[in-house]
Amino acid sequence: MERLTEPEEEAMQVLWQLNGGFIKEVLELLPEPRPPYTTLASKVRNLERKGYLSSEKLGNTYRFTPAIAAEDYRKQTMNTLVGNYFRNSYKDLVSFFAQEQHISAEELKDIINMIENQKPKP
Repeated sequence: MERLTEPEEEAMQVLWQLNGGFIKEVLELLPEPRPPYTTLASKVRNLERKGYLSSEKLGNTYRFTPAIAAEDYRKQTMNTLVGNYFRNSYKDLVSFFAQEQHISAEELKDIINMIENQKPKP
């Protein structure tokens, strides 16, 4: 999976939220300052070229649909982050957040409880 730029990821977040849509719809939901329509159209075409979107011609325009689920992208992105910055250690990742005080002892206890009570996947 090819890495996305920040503007591409913003567009994908909107398209995942909409479960597909037209460039005009995406543009309306992007945060300010919004890019010009043509810039967004170029980004969306790049996303299609990278395999993140598929398109369907409807009249004189195109409707774009995510070809990759948001969950799959999130997993891949997290795996890359942990691999590149934490030597493939989720323990080091959690330790980093604890040391930087971005996560409290109470939150760590909640995480442990979630792990211990997690149902096995079939």
